[in-house]
Amino acid sequence: MSTWQGFTGLNRGYVLELYERFRNDPASVDAETRALFARWTPPADVADETPRSLDAKLLGKAVGAVNLAQAIRRYGHLAAQLDPLGKPRHGDPSLLPETHGVTEADLRELPATLIPSPLAESAANMYEVVEAFRRVYCSTTGYDYAHVFVPQEREWLRQAAELGRFRAPVDPIDPVALLERLTQVEAFERFLHRTFQGKTRFSIEGLDMLVPILDEMIGDAAEAGTRSILIGMAHRGRLNVMAHVLNKPYQQILAEFKDPLSSKNFREDMAWTGDVKYHAGAHRAIKEGREMDLVVSMPPNPSHLEAVDPIVEGMARAAGTVTDRAGAPEFDPARSLPVLIHGDAAFPGQGIVAETLNLGRLRGYDTGGTIHIIVNNQLGFTADSQDCYSTSYASGLARGFKIPIVHVNADDPEACVEAARLAIAYRNEFQRDFLIDLVGYRRHGHNEGDEPAFTQPLMYQKIADQPSVREIWARTLVERGVVEPSVPDQLVARFNAELQAAMDALQPEQDLIEPLPAPPPPGAAASAQTAVSLDRLTELNDALLKFPSGFSIHRKLERVREKRSQVFAHADDRSIDWSTAEELAFASILGDGVSIRLTGEDVERGTFSHRHAVFHDVKTGGLHVPLQSLPQARAGFEVHNSPLSENAALGFEYGYNVQEPSRLVIWEAQYGDFINGAQVIIDEFIASARIKWGQQPSLVLLLPHAHEGQGPDHASARPERFLQLAADINMRIANCTTAAQYFHLLRRQAALLIKDPLPLIVLTPKSLLRHPRVASAPRELAESRFRMVIDDDDARGRAGEIRRVLLCSGKIYVDLAGSDVRGARRDVALCRLEQLYPIPMRDLRAMLDGYGSAEEIVWVQEEPENMGAWEFVRTRLTDVANGRPVRAVTRPRSASPAEGSAARHARQQQALIEAAFAESKSPGRPKRGSKPAPEQVAG
Repeated sequence: MSTWQGFTGLNRGYVLELYERFRNDPASVDAETRALFARWTPPADVADETPRSLDAKLLGKAVGAVNLAQAIRRYGHLAAQLDPLGKPRHGDPSLLPETHGVTEADLRELPATLIPSPLAESAANMYEVVEAFRRVYCSTTGYDYAHVFVPQEREWLRQAAELGRFRAPVDPIDPVALLERLTQVEAFERFLHRTFQGKTRFSIEGLDMLVPILDEMIGDAAEAGTRSILIGMAHRGRLNVMAHVLNKPYQQILAEFKDPLSSKNFREDMAWTGDVKYHAGAHRAIKEGREMDLVVSMPPNPSHLEAVDPIVEGMARAAGTVTDRAGAPEFDPARSLPVLIHGDAAFPGQGIVAETLNLGRLRGYDTGGTIHIIVNNQLGFTADSQDCYSTSYASGLARGFKIPIVHVNADDPEACVEAARLAIAYRNEFQRDFLIDLVGYRRHGHNEGDEPAFTQPLMYQKIADQPSVREIWARTLVERGVVEPSVPDQLVARFNAELQAAMDALQPEQDLIEPLPAPPPPGAAASAQTAVSLDRLTELNDALLKFPSGFSIHRKLERVREKRSQVFAHADDRSIDWSTAEELAFASILGDGVSIRLTGEDVERGTFSHRHAVFHDVKTGGLHVPLQSLPQARAGFEVHNSPLSENAALGFEYGYNVQEPSRLVIWEAQYGDFINGAQVIIDEFIASARIKWGQQPSLVLLLPHAHEGQGPDHASARPERFLQLAADINMRIANCTTAAQYFHLLRRQAALLIKDPLPLIVLTPKSLLRHPRVASAPRELAESRFRMVIDDDDARGRAGEIRRVLLCSGKIYVDLAGSDVRGARRDVALCRLEQLYPIPMRDLRAMLDGYGSAEEIVWVQEEPENMGAWEFVRTRLTDVANGRPVRAVTRPRSASPAEGSAARHARQQQALIEAAFAESKSPGRPKRGSKPAPEQVAG
């Protein structure tokens, strides 16, 4: 039977009209209809059987009715009753029958079968279909998914909405259990409000349904086999979620409100500062038989509201990735679920949200879909919504990423539960993001001590009269005859009693603060063994140079690989350049059973075309990753070019690192200068997470840094900022001058991941990547270790002649060592500080004491006086100078890191080098207690 024979009468006429429009202009019909007609072969009589043979007026009414129904599907959310406070919606003209030239009477005359829908099957005519559509699309739920570009996903969402697949009676809820949960949520807030008056808690009241929504998601995800759920959220409602979703004990939360001054877990030796209670993290293990076994975690988050977003994504990626086998790690989206809870002002306002959304579908960052929930209280701190975002909804940003959105009234519990079920089901079906816009209100001010009526007097008049969602749901259940009228009050009394009992059980000196991780054993870094035998290194190098049969490598890279094949010909030749040392370090670490993740902008090739971790077949475009084909590897290796992002990209790697601390996670900046785009991640997480929250990050940052005449934005990784943050042994900062040093530094970091985890900041070279003075001999990799300070071996032999010790770090050493003026100053020793923090005071003192005849210690740096390491090392050098004067040779103080002119750079660089070696009057020894001599500045 012809496909056309399935349509008769008015339906056939309507389809024929659409087909006529398609033949004249395919773009005049929607994409789904266009695809349908493109597959059909019209019967011979179609040309004669046009809509003109039908009643034109009736056909026009049919078209209008169908367009009305489609408009409700697409724009019904604009008329949905989303605001619990009753703010009227503007709707849209396309939702009105008259816009389409039809009346109620017309709709009653038209058959329901005009539009395919489950709702049409039980309808007598198009009027009943339209009314059914309004009940679905214009009630307390607004389905906003027309922007989703995949037809299968749109159809799935349409069917779910119109079939009522996730709402009663198809998918019923437990109404009494929901009432109990809402009573818990409300009782907790009101108890805290009475007991700790004026203390900040950022109440959830007005958005209480967030907790049952999370309950529903966790239950559904567990049934689907998820093993790890990561929840990221700011402070609004955080304590309530920790208490009821993550099961943080009431006593512990109440103890934090009492704020004990002393704690047995307060570690003075770790300079523990702690954090406010609504920044803390929590976790909960759920074990109910074999089919439900998962961990729900909420990582700590600072007051930078959305900063945790990429961190949660990184944690989810790590939790779902298997890396204990050689080759490319395998990510299983079913293993982990990220849930991000946003504020309605923060979601559109914070740029890190867009950066994080952009990560969602990228190869190295995909987490199989994130559930987003906007806790929408319809205002910011004091700002009205029209001052917070330019889009129609707070969720508008998500539309650009083709994320389906459900807007839901937070005072309709059944609609909220349906939204949660829909979100999880969609994510599990398509491994894509989903967003719930939970529209409610904020019963108190931004915090409980704030007066919101100063700026929103009309809104807060309504809120004062608004019953809570618990009261609304309790009244509903009583009216439905589900519970007796006395039950709601009994539940309130029960949960109040539980809270009071927890409060009464607190002892004045009782310590319920979670213990911190123990400090590492002293000397762990110094005792780390990093040398690798020459035989093993040779085997690794040979394996890395093997390519699949028939793989066509670029001819320039072929020459590089040929040169690499000879680097172990002589153990004492300086044949190992920076990139070779890095690849050998990675290979040996993989051989030790430690997996590696390397990401950043252009890291696969390397910004300076030095790494080539991924080779591209010049004939087929196929890929080869040597470190994923290494026979000696016992763990996985992954390398990914990141998007053009620092803030979210670095946050993602931080999250990956803290979730799986046994893996070596490395992030490389395209240029170190761009690291300030991720300053929040550095300040709030990398530098301070250990003393605030007890987290133990060990993330590695590779930051290209050096003054080379390329301008202010291609010169400095801002080492002074990292050194300003360095305290309480919270990170390691290194500026290596040889390939061997870099090799040992990476291997030491991998060896300390469990024993002594700390973030590692490495100032890496640019022009020196292939410099012969930076290259190392194979024997240095096989028999040495990382040296925190490096003495001047040549000057050591004539220590008695030395009158000045130049001390420096990084590239300036190569410039000084290779300068023409150095040879004329045999009374000058040139020494290197390779680890800037923790500064190796003992090694530094021993090295300087070896030059007893030296009259002064001079720090030399390329950076301006107010940048670089000088301000950090000044007092520390004075402490180990044994009374000798300490001064510096630097560029002049400057608001900009470097010159914009290559010629000016060259002139200043030469002046700086000459000043370092210049003759000076004997400064003598300063009097006890005097300050370092004024630094000499190169101009």
